[in-house]
Amino acid sequence: MSHVFPTYNRLDIELVSGKGTEVQDSNGQIYLDFISGIAVCNLGHAPSVVKEAVEQQLEKLWHVSNLFPITKQEEAASLLASASNLDAVFFCNSGAEANEAAIKLAKKHTGKTRILTFKQSFHGRTFATMSATGQEKVHSGFGPLLPTFEYFPYNDESALLNVKEKDVAAIMVEVIQGEGGVNPGTISFLQTVEEKCRELGALLIIDEVQTGIGRTGAPFAYQHYSLDPDIVTAAKGLGSGFPVGAMIGKEELIPSFSPGTHGSTFGGNPLAMAAAKATLETIFDESFLQEVQSKAKYFIKELQNHLQECQTVKEIKGTGFMIGIQFDCEVNEIINELRHNGLLTIPAGVHVIRLLPPLTVTYDELDKSLQILVSTVKKQKSASFY
Repeated sequence: MSHVFPTYNRLDIELVSGKGTEVQDSNGQIYLDFISGIAVCNLGHAPSVVKEAVEQQLEKLWHVSNLFPITKQEEAASLLASASNLDAVFFCNSGAEANEAAIKLAKKHTGKTRILTFKQSFHGRTFATMSATGQEKVHSGFGPLLPTFEYFPYNDESALLNVKEKDVAAIMVEVIQGEGGVNPGTISFLQTVEEKCRELGALLIIDEVQTGIGRTGAPFAYQHYSLDPDIVTAAKGLGSGFPVGAMIGKEELIPSFSPGTHGSTFGGNPLAMAAAKATLETIFDESFLQEVQSKAKYFIKELQNHLQECQTVKEIKGTGFMIGIQFDCEVNEIINELRHNGLLTIPAGVHVIRLLPPLTVTYDELDKSLQILVSTVKKQKSASFY
């Protein structure tokens, strides 16, 4: 790939086809895909319900721009609003764009400029979302960041309690930090975040780019915590692989995003909306989400049963099918060996293996992945079992 900027450390395999949980590389090897395009292919690869919806739209209209009404936008927005108990949606193309929109809306609506985020957070790689991200490795080399972001320790209520200034436009938080290590927020911490927003007259922004659209067994992960966000952002799993992002907000925010205040040329185009609508109709079905919860509980319990005796495994954490296995050693060698053994996974930081299977994964596929995980970990030189 000599004509592509080397912004990724790409693996030495090329995936050329996939169906459901399985993918195949250019050499014909089959893998169980527990990356899912980084929590994107929530319905697995090439789901027929999405494929059919996009094919139907391909025969009609691809793009007209947001100068015209797009019925499928309203239909997809209605599904998101109903599932989130919010009111209005802005469609864009990615999680970073959704978070950019949230930052802009919060500042414009409140007339304030300061936004609080958390260490080890990840909100994107545009300049504003990079500035919102609480990781030095993301900031490095880009000079001064936007000055209106301040980072607080995650899961530490005491640090937030000391904030008294009224210049805070919003607090932006992931209820489960993804890139930062699959770190679930505690109930007391997240409720303190919400209470601090109300005290300061600030908006509560919840970044659900990775945790949303059924990934944790609920439409959105914040619903496990009984939170009441003002703004929720989503992307990744929203379009089953089509580039779709969304910012969802409360009714009182609508006047602050009037014509001309924000926009996106491709955001909400008919093809993306066809994919999003079909995806949401499938995932937001109550029986589908109940099955996700059941399978995830089974899998996490089996992971704990089989890996608890491994001295290098420190914790199995997460919710639903957003799972992290924390080791006391670096995990790249283990991830490479898992790949050679037919299981695709990714890290979340240096010491955590992140498991993000499709929500449609079968029990047989979970058992097969478990066998690969356990046998691979046992063979590692750094791993010892009691």
